[in-house]
Amino acid sequence: MSTGFFKVPAPVNEPVLNYAPGSPERKALKSAIEAARSATADIPMFIGRKEIHTEDKQEIRPPHDHQHVLGHYSKGDESHVQAAIEAALAAKPAWEDLAWEQRAAIFLKAADLLAGPYRARINAATMLGQSKNAYQAEIDAACEMIDFLRFNVSYMSEIYAQQPGSAKGIWNRTEQRALEGFVFALTPFNFTAIAGNLPTAPAMMGNVVVWKPANTQIFAAHVLMEVFREAGLPGGVINLIYTDGPVAGEVIFSHREFAGIHFTGSTAVFQQIWKEIGNHIGNYRSYPRIVGETGGKDFVLVHPSASINMTSTALVRGAFEYQGQKCSAASRAYIPKSLWPELKKRLLEDISSLRMGGVEDFRNFINAVIDEKSFDKITSYINRVKNDPQAEIIAGGDHDKSTGYFISPTIIQTTDPMYVTMCDELFGPVLTVYVYEDEDFRSIPRLIDSTSIYALTGAVIARDRYAIEWLEKELRHSAGNFYINDKPTGAVVGQQPFGGSRGSGTNDKAGSMVNLLRWVSTRSIKETFDPPVNYRYPFMEEE
Repeated sequence: MSTGFFKVPAPVNEPVLNYAPGSPERKALKSAIEAARSATADIPMFIGRKEIHTEDKQEIRPPHDHQHVLGHYSKGDESHVQAAIEAALAAKPAWEDLAWEQRAAIFLKAADLLAGPYRARINAATMLGQSKNAYQAEIDAACEMIDFLRFNVSYMSEIYAQQPGSAKGIWNRTEQRALEGFVFALTPFNFTAIAGNLPTAPAMMGNVVVWKPANTQIFAAHVLMEVFREAGLPGGVINLIYTDGPVAGEVIFSHREFAGIHFTGSTAVFQQIWKEIGNHIGNYRSYPRIVGETGGKDFVLVHPSASINMTSTALVRGAFEYQGQKCSAASRAYIPKSLWPELKKRLLEDISSLRMGGVEDFRNFINAVIDEKSFDKITSYINRVKNDPQAEIIAGGDHDKSTGYFISPTIIQTTDPMYVTMCDELFGPVLTVYVYEDEDFRSIPRLIDSTSIYALTGAVIARDRYAIEWLEKELRHSAGNFYINDKPTGAVVGQQPFGGSRGSGTNDKAGSMVNLLRWVSTRSIKETFDPPVNYRYPFMEEE
């Protein structure tokens, strides 16, 4: 067999298409949306080489138009979880023995399929199933997913190329082995790219995966699986199942061959999973890798030297893009009293111009929150504020779920920096503002650092360079992704590796080499060319 030291294509971030009126991408996307809405999809699970249909059909409805049925998915049970594990383990020997460049080729092809023939379809599926506007779908389902695949292939090659030094007469080598067993990927609703990266990152490194997406993301997950299969991914390497989380967990976390979990979701669920793994720790073949990105209560700290227009733009985009359903979304803001009157005026002007409605109308900036449970939780906080003397709604506060789960972009102003909406993660289009006295500025970083359990993202907005340097130091543990003069969202693969610590996760930085290193087990190999043949050392000789 021919061999070589292969160099993968240099990754470049996928250009973001603008979908302007008259553009070819806009026409293609509109057609893909119409095609998806006019059909009723029958979505199977993928276990091994088989598409699995069950009698238990669950409806998929757009969050912004819940009277319409996009399709049905086949819900599974514990038998399907077990079957997926068995299929993964059966595929494992051939997959981990496949040359790394062959694995790389599959995922590079998947990236090109998403960049080309599948681009409109994956964006349409994300828009309809998760209620994302065209731009939010483009930067997520197309660009970020493509970037994950291409950059991770590059990181994989760098990992394999890292080798130790060797002394005279010795050759030291490092081998990066796949983990023993299977990896469980438990993925969220809000980002199609995260849902695709969590199973593909371990698979790229030679692992086999059982993938359970959020029910509200299945419509797009199905398209991703079709892409992977068309790219040549062998059956059983990634197995896609639709079961309840506790049903999957009961089977997976008690299985001897469980090797790790790649998770994005709530802090409470992740902590429960960690406990379950701990309860079974003596049963596993090896210590499982636990990688998770969880919640956030992300801050924006505005300095008195900040630009009004820039601050308003950062707050509106950071808090309300994708209805605030980003773990990185701006959720609490600290504003100096000297800037507040003018900034408040600009914020109210910006918010009053935001259009809200279905994703099919590209003029809409705001769409629906993901489901009724989320709608009810968010609106309960909004309704509480309406009768609370410690806070007031200064923008928005309206909501209606008669046709879709719509909540107006809402700004709450509170006099209590520890008010409930300054502390709790809401995961919706709600921003809470605390106005501080300018002379109290130096106490605000400590306040930010102690307000919540999270440390995911945060931003500071200032023109004073001394203030920026000081804040960067004071808030060093408050955010895994820290932004200066920008909104706290929009991390780009290869540019800002993403992840947080404290209650926000294990900070294993999706979109970087750090994450891929969690999915291998290193073997050090030492070969001696002229080994000693006598146990005696020179120091043992007679004088």
